[in-house]
Amino acid sequence: MNDAASLPIVDARQLDEARRTALRPGELVRDEGGRLRRLPCFFYEIASWPLARETELAPNFGVWEFIDVDLHEAPALRAYPRYLPCTTLLLAAALSALRQQMKQSLWISANGGYRSPSHARTRPGSPHSWGTAANIYRAGDDALDTPAAIERVAAVATRAVPAFWARPVGDSLGTADDHLHLDLGYSTYVPRHAPGE
Repeated sequence: MNDAASLPIVDARQLDEARRTALRPGELVRDEGGRLRRLPCFFYEIASWPLARETELAPNFGVWEFIDVDLHEAPALRAYPRYLPCTTLLLAAALSALRQQMKQSLWISANGGYRSPSHARTRPGSPHSWGTAANIYRAGDDALDTPAAIERVAAVATRAVPAFWARPVGDSLGTADDHLHLDLGYSTYVPRHAPGE
């Protein structure tokens, strides 16, 4: 099993035009509240699906769990190599701590991990574009598809990892009713061995 330290780190501002256009590294975007946020620049480069399956970001959380997207993702980002913001390492560590606290598996939905700002179904300024959000659809054997189940796990998550914010339960814009959305906000992370600015 590999760990994140084995993945190359790239400054996405140096990638080809198609990937730069899709990732929009360093661009300012507005979040749900209208505040400007700067998109990440530093990404792990993932050469292949087998490498994604063999590489852990944190105990019991593999790279593959954060890059499962559909055809709504920009075509340049569906091919390998794929790119994952370095900040996802922090999200994986927080989710790993939550898994240990709950003593059960947590399952991230398709499109529920990293989504580029160019993903057709990503709202502008979504923390998913920073690699700091996860949509959890199952905890152990329990589907998180009822208000009671979602709120129960959200309470445990925000108590176990105070940095987590849980999206409110509901069926209107800005709420979730068939999964638990957890995020760490708009953090960026640059590992010590990343290229310089």
